[in-house]
Amino acid sequence: MPLRERLPRRLLQLTAGLAAYGVSISLMLHAHLGNQPWDVLHQGIARHLGVTVGTVLIGMGALVLLCWIPLRQRPGIGTIANIVVIGLVVDAVNPLLPDLDHVAGRWAFMLGGIVLCGFASGLYIGANLGPGPRDGLMTGLAARRWSLRGWRTLLEVTVVVAGALLGGTVGIGTILYALAIGPLAQFFLPMLAATPRRAPATPVATPEPCPA
Repeated sequence: MPLRERLPRRLLQLTAGLAAYGVSISLMLHAHLGNQPWDVLHQGIARHLGVTVGTVLIGMGALVLLCWIPLRQRPGIGTIANIVVIGLVVDAVNPLLPDLDHVAGRWAFMLGGIVLCGFASGLYIGANLGPGPRDGLMTGLAARRWSLRGWRTLLEVTVVVAGALLGGTVGIGTILYALAIGPLAQFFLPMLAATPRRAPATPVATPEPCPA
């Protein structure tokens, strides 16, 4: 079936993936064991500005998207939805989740958030409706010079350090996320892709953000 004829299904998959991504962010925020790299920065900014993390997610996503202009990257429906949906879901879910005192519960939130993020990444990337703003920034930079892995490492280290200085939570969850998200997304993506994917000749961007 042509991709255009499968658009309603792909839009539903995109929305479900982005919503699940937002829930995964909230789980890690409430675990207090370390956020996803970009969310360390989002949380730090939110604390200083006195706004919600979801608001910062949306604002930062829009700012990162502006960086696409000199890189001549083209956003898709999924790119815009990524900016808006994840931030709204994070702000909707955060008040519903408890702040747990027991370490077992916090680890369950953290590990559940990481696995859910991998599944959510497979969903929204598999919909093939455009990358998230941060992924597009990395692939755009890598297309001009240096490697994708190099740019990703540089950007994520930068946002983690900046976020930590602003009061964002860095911890074991940040490290486990960085190690696990690529393999998890690659595990789920073949099951969820809207079209069969050929093995890429060059590395592809692993999921953000975070989209965040």
